Amino acid sequence: MSTPTEVRTVAANGVSLNVAVAGSGPAVLLLHGFPHTWTVWSDMIPRLAGSHTVIAPDLRGLGDSERTAGGYDAATTVADLVALLDALAVAQADVVGLDLGTPVATLLALTSPDRVRRLVAMEALVGALPGAEEFLRDGAPWWFGFHAVPGLAERVVAGNEAAYLDFFLDSGTRGRGVGDAFRAEVHRTYRGAEPLRSAFEYYRAFPASAAQIADAAPGRLTMPVMTVGAASVGDVTFRQLAPLADDIVGRVIADCGHIIPQDRPDELVSLLLPFLA
Repeated sequence: MSTPTEVRTVAANGVSLNVAVAGSGPAVLLLHGFPHTWTVWSDMIPRLAGSHTVIAPDLRGLGDSERTAGGYDAATTVADLVALLDALAVAQADVVGLDLGTPVATLLALTSPDRVRRLVAMEALVGALPGAEEFLRDGAPWWFGFHAVPGLAERVVAGNEAAYLDFFLDSGTRGRGVGDAFRAEVHRTYRGAEPLRSAFEYYRAFPASAAQIADAAPGRLTMPVMTVGAASVGDVTFRQLAPLADDIVGRVIADCGHIIPQDRPDELVSLLLPFLA
């Protein structure tokens, strides 16, 4: 019998977070990216919940979490997550980040190492840490700049959300497409100028987040670390984190799109479960 998933609202760091919780055992915190909600992990949660307490929040401003005027930098998001763990009485968790969730997970591990038992970092650039020079040789992905211009992208995309979001969902699975339920949730929760603004604020906070990570980077990732790459970012995350990590392993999943938990959930579970055991 599958483990039921409870979705609840949790007050954390002055913001209301929508959080899915399932299973029992050691905690694992799953952090999504753009354009995602906690449901990007929907194929993963039942398999992880057999041995773990799975905690999968919608990040501030995304999904069904509260949309705020500010606070989209990595340090504030880390504070949200620490407060979330406190509210759930979780002293320590394995932390898994994807896309926007990866720099946040990394900063959490650097600044609160007592709260992070193991770190999994997937498919993202981690601030401006060295190691991404080749990836950025021809410039950052086009949407980084588009999303970063205050007020622009939400005015352009509003009214055409489904087409715009589907570009990321389909290219992120190499044309194979995401699950229907996940796609429907993305379409629902990113519809309208205000949800779009909240999403794009993460990109507008990139310089602040990069500075916060750089300030923390003289510290060490003392917990075991695994990076998982795919077609988009490949081994860049590994190359960025390896100089900071005492114990790190890098994996790249072949023929896999950027949205790994939707495109290759079986392969991802086969990597996560032994690492988190």
